[in-house]
Amino acid sequence: MLKIGVLVSGGGTNLQAIIDAVESGKITNAEIVTVVASNTKAYAIERAKKYNIPSIVISRKAFASQEEHDTVLCEHMKNCGVDLIVMAGYLSIVGEMLIKEFHNRIINIHPSLIPSFCGQGFYGLRVHEAALERGVKVTGATVHIVNEICDGGPILLQKAVEVKDGDTAEVLQKRVMEQAEWTILPQAIDMIANNKISI
Repeated sequence: MLKIGVLVSGGGTNLQAIIDAVESGKITNAEIVTVVASNTKAYAIERAKKYNIPSIVISRKAFASQEEHDTVLCEHMKNCGVDLIVMAGYLSIVGEMLIKEFHNRIINIHPSLIPSFCGQGFYGLRVHEAALERGVKVTGATVHIVNEICDGGPILLQKAVEVKDGDTAEVLQKRVMEQAEWTILPQAIDMIANNKISI
């Protein structure tokens, strides 16, 4: 059984997609053992509570340094017996310590087709604003392994989404979540849990 630790920062819609996929059997051989939020206002914590999934807030602002924060986060994940860390709308960059400790065992969902609109500063609505400013006709989402380069790790899955005339960043963000993110993130977890991807 693959033990998953989920990192969240906001509403937790990707967390919900993972929970739903576990409940429905789309993800097999895996369970969420902890949800870690980067701030106390993350609604994702409420989602975790509803399903009796242990959750905790580990905020970067509560620590004097990135290293201290990473030490606590790393220890928490190890204490929970986590096999795979899933960054599901986590708006902090994880430090080197966690990446080394969980080498090739951290995945992230990014709301574009990497290598487009990714890297430092590209998160949330900014990604979709950039896609609209560039005038692309197709965008999407990417699940990738996390390494030391922001959004630079090996790609596991991608799914394309059409950009429509009159789209706002908010409308596009919703479509990318519904048509791509909520599909490929659970799919990647299931593939890892059942050894269908060799990392």
